This record gives sequence, C-alpha cells and structure tokens, in this order.
Amino acid sequence: MTESQPGHGSDGMGVEGAAARTADEHAAACRVVLRQALQRAGARAPETVALDDPELLGRMTGGALVSDMPLPPFDNSQMDGYAVCAADLAGAAPGAPVELQIGIATAAGDAPVAHAPGTASPVMTGAPIPAGADAVVPVERALPPQFPPLARAGRGAPQGAVAFAAPVATGEFVRRAGSDLGAGAEILPAGVRLAPARIGALAAAGIAEVPVAPRPRVLLCSTGDEITPQAGPGGLAPGRIHDANTPMLAAALRSAAAEVRVVRCDDSPGALRAALRAHERWADLLVTSGGISAGAFEVVREALAPLGARFVKVAMQPGGPQGLGMLALDASGGADAASAGPRLPALCFPGNPVSAMLSAELFLLPTLREHAGLPAERPREQRPLAHDAESPEGKLQLRRGTIAPDGRVVLSGPSSHLLRGLATAEVIAEIPLGIGFLAENAPVVVWRIHD
Repeated sequence: MTESQPGHGSDGMGVEGAAARTADEHAAACRVVLRQALQRAGARAPETVALDDPELLGRMTGGALVSDMPLPPFDNSQMDGYAVCAADLAGAAPGAPVELQIGIATAAGDAPVAHAPGTASPVMTGAPIPAGADAVVPVERALPPQFPPLARAGRGAPQGAVAFAAPVATGEFVRRAGSDLGAGAEILPAGVRLAPARIGALAAAGIAEVPVAPRPRVLLCSTGDEITPQAGPGGLAPGRIHDANTPMLAAALRSAAAEVRVVRCDDSPGALRAALRAHERWADLLVTSGGISAGAFEVVREALAPLGARFVKVAMQPGGPQGLGMLALDASGGADAASAGPRLPALCFPGNPVSAMLSAELFLLPTLREHAGLPAERPREQRPLAHDAESPEGKLQLRRGTIAPDGRVVLSGPSSHLLRGLATAEVIAEIPLGIGFLAENAPVVVWRIHD
C-alpha cells in the first residue's frame, strides 16, 4: 500500500489520475467534515465530572457555573495584625502614639467575635474581621511590632496594650465579602477549558460536580494484513510489522481532548464495514490509516467509497493520498450511499507512519485542539537552512529537522517510513509548493512537532 503507485480509485478519482489539490484546499475540506463531527458530539447532553476527578483537567465547561455564595464568604483580614476602628486612630502620630487595650484574638477558622470600641483585636490572615472593626493594622506597624501572648475566645481574658503611631484608613487590609464574586454571579461561562486556576475557583465556591461538554468520539481504524499490535514470544511472523499508527494517532487524538476507540482491520472491506456497524452509534468521527492508495488491495477505498467517501491526491510529500467524506449508513448500519440514514464523518490517511502523523497534524488536530480550547496551530517561525535542499516542485514538502547550535535547520531524509526520524526531530520544515531547490541559508518556515 504505497503512496505513489499509479492506478485507479473506486470513486473514479485515481490518485494519479486527477489534478492534485493543495494542502490548504484539503484542510478546508476536512474542516467541513470535522464541523459535522463536532456537531454530533455537541448534540449529546453534558457529562458530570467530580471536582477531584483527574479527568476534569482540560475538559470544557458544559454550561455556565454560578456561585450560590459570595467569595470571600465573609470579611476577613489580609494581614496578621490588629483589627481596629479607624476612628480610634485618627489622631495617631509618630510623636503622639495612640494606645489601645488588646482584645480577643481571632485566627483563621475561628468564628467571628465582637470588637469592643477603643480596643485592638488581634487578627490573623484569613480570619474573620471582628464585628465592629473596620480596618486592620499590620503587626509590623504596631508598637511593639510583634504580638504578645494572646487570648482567643473562651480561652482566658486578653491582657496588655498596644500603641499605633499612624492613622489607618477605613477598609485597609480588609478583604470584603463578595469582593471576588457576589452570590449568584457567574464563576465560569459555558465553553471554557478547565485549567487549574478555574478548577480552584469552582472549589472555592463549593462546587463538587462540574458539567462538562462531551468530548468528540473518534473511531480509529488501522488497516492492513501486515500489521500486528505486539508480537508474542515468537516475534513477528514473516511479512508482518508492528502497528505504529494506532498508538501514535490515538495519543495525538487524546492530546487534542478526543475520546478514542481503536479497531484494527485486515485487508477485508467486510471487516471494516463490520467495525462501522459495531461502533456507528458511539462514534462522532471515523479516522483510518492505510488502504487508500492505488494498489490492488486498498481496503479503505473498497469499503468506504460506496458509502460516499472521496479519495483525492494532495500536492504534498509525504501524505499525498487522502480521503474524506460523510459516510451514508442505513438504519441497520449497511453501506448505501443513497441512504437517508445517519452520516458518519470520516477522514482517511495514508498508511506510512510519517504520512499518517503529518496528515493528522495538518488536517485533523488543529480543529480538535481549537474545539478543546487549545491553540489550533503550532507556532511557526523562519530559520535559515544549514545546507542546500531539494524538493519536488509540484508539492509542499514537509521535512523533519533539527536545530543546529548556530540556529540553522538541519534536514533529515524525506521518506515517509522514517518514523524514528520524526520521533527525534525538533521541527518540521515546510518547503512550499513551486520550490524545487533551496540554497544553504535560505529561510524556511518551521514548526515544532512535539509538545
């Protein structure tokens, strides 16, 4: 199942027999299909996830979240210090300090106490402001600038006095109830990604369960008689290879906040259609790898073309053969392109591992990342080449590369089976359509392949 064999396609659009579309044109067509998949996902009811569930991180809120209490829930102290009535210190000055008797002390977690006018009530950071006090003086500004032995409510009578050499403004160092959020106010709107600080805001409001938007469900199918999930004790059978595409693409999809189910099919159209019948009610999107070129046993073409999939060639290397469509399924899950039943969005990628991964990077993952509240595109920059480079003039070439100590880009081989080269690459370099040769130090656009 190579990417360059000449031949014909079952939909009349042979990989070599029709004009190639550009990568940008194909990306636009894929976005149309993916919007349908996301609409299917969005039609499901929001799910509920516990606040302390690790699965909550990175999910999207499924509705507006409202606080039924003010935050903070009570006036509390911003500093360790003395709660006072500001009027009692109006005349304080460095040469004429005002002395106040020390009152009952309040620590974080204590119930509020009453403040007696003409006293200074010791109060710790986060503790309720005593009722009747309206300001806090940090202990460092008091005379002396440290606490004496203190008495909390019900634990003896307070003793001693403290002096202040400056007035204090009403409200100073007091965190007012509701200053962060009023009761009934929205904490988070619908459709935002739950990052750590947002989860913290929900926890502060006492929210224990969070409605989250359903994640897109992707049925991921790798095809080929040659693929083996993991070889047993006897090793690989003759002619077999380990399946790299399924774990690689599944990880990429999950990193873009998709839910994934994996199936592997041999080169049998019936097996692929059986997988669709088994999972069509669950899946929002079908993604396949392999079986879409112009060879004699192209299972994805044979199975999905009658359902409405189109197979095209894209002017890029690697990843020229591509497929996409809205698959028409009748009520029983059969294959009928004229059926009025549900249609399953599908993207079909080549089988060579580098082709499959770069196809996902260009045509699938940006839309999923954007839907998940993540940056859709990887940041791009220009860097000079460390050497001359040739490229097929009629294709966008995606080359793996590393960054030399001088900042220039060193390109590795272009072949689509060189997965280790992709794994160790720092960047993907884009040699544009229409460019057959770039000289050393020519600028090239690069983007990071690994998060």
